[in-house]
Amino acid sequence: MTENALVVSHAGKAYATYSSDLARFARWVGLPTRPKSEFHAVRDATFSIRPGETVAIVGQNGAGKSTLLKMITGTVRPTSGSIVTHGRVNAILELGLGFNMEFTGRENVRQSGGLLGYSSAEVERLMPEIEAFAELGEYFDNPLRTYSTGMQARLAFSLVTAVRPDILIVDEVLSVGDSYFQHKSFDRIRKFRDEGVTILLVTHSMGDVKELCDRVILLDKGAILRDGPPDEVVDYYNAMIAEKENAKLSIEQRRQKNGWLHTEFGNGLAKVETIDLYDAGGTEPIAVARVGTELEVRSRIRASQDLAELVIGHRITDRTGHIVWGSNLWHSRQVLRDLRAGETIDCVLRFPCMLGPGSYSISFGLHTKDTHLEECFHRADNQIVFDVMNADKPTFIGTTYLDASFDVQLGSTT
Repeated sequence: MTENALVVSHAGKAYATYSSDLARFARWVGLPTRPKSEFHAVRDATFSIRPGETVAIVGQNGAGKSTLLKMITGTVRPTSGSIVTHGRVNAILELGLGFNMEFTGRENVRQSGGLLGYSSAEVERLMPEIEAFAELGEYFDNPLRTYSTGMQARLAFSLVTAVRPDILIVDEVLSVGDSYFQHKSFDRIRKFRDEGVTILLVTHSMGDVKELCDRVILLDKGAILRDGPPDEVVDYYNAMIAEKENAKLSIEQRRQKNGWLHTEFGNGLAKVETIDLYDAGGTEPIAVARVGTELEVRSRIRASQDLAELVIGHRITDRTGHIVWGSNLWHSRQVLRDLRAGETIDCVLRFPCMLGPGSYSISFGLHTKDTHLEECFHRADNQIVFDVMNADKPTFIGTTYLDASFDVQLGSTT
């Protein structure tokens, strides 16, 4: 049996407050001392990660994500439980952790490289590659105090990923800085993933989570709330955020036979009664659309009580969970106002099917303002699932059809 790369067993971290310094000292020397209060940043976390698996940890601010990563890397000792890793662990946690602000980028690479276990000779051998990947130019030999946060992130990531580790742990430092380096960094993470590196990351980019990860762990108030497939946990997380913003909502999830996950929630003050996909002008719902045809999403909505405002939105996603398109009546400046209890609304979304062959889903949302976080009446992810086929267009790849043409001219011969 293959040994797990990481095993976390009932791990917890509590920060204690004592009534006096004497009581704190007594605790340090092992005397039984009851703290005045305790804050549990992480509670009874238990999970394992297989070699080569990519796992994301998600949760709102204060959920315990960074504390859990620090315990795994050994920079913080757990108060309870155990954590066992197998192989070389490289981590990027807090921005600038282990760096000296007065040292240059080059000097910090030498110092921090030693802390990572690199020999002096290995650091010097890797230095040109680290410098090239960071793309800091002349700043590489300037003091770190002259760096922006994005430049510090470049230096840290370039150093930590210069040698392929067995386990790579990345906190949210990649969310700072320019989008160019974020893309470059995630390309390297993808390469590591394809090479079998075990990856544990914290990110707020749910698109990256769905694309990169095999599993997602959802933390809430220090405890593991969900551990499962990316679409299931991410959709539940989105619903949970809405629930916290909107008071109590009902959240329902079920896996459909075609593999798509259906997540539905809302307070029910307005609901979608029917929704289907049609060819434009058609009379029967369709499950397969042709590239280039006109499509319509037809829905009927009923308000169960008087509503001052109603926004209807739709979103189209591909099989990997990436959003192809999305918008709503708030952005089109067609917000419905002053609806009466029992009133129905018929809504038709028309669009040309400029999608590539594959499987897609359509989600809907009924809410106020521009997002469902203000007040969510009814939202369902992956409500309609349909396939797109290319029947009469030139062969192409990708998720988008472009009505493109080549103009080729041969030069004259002399």
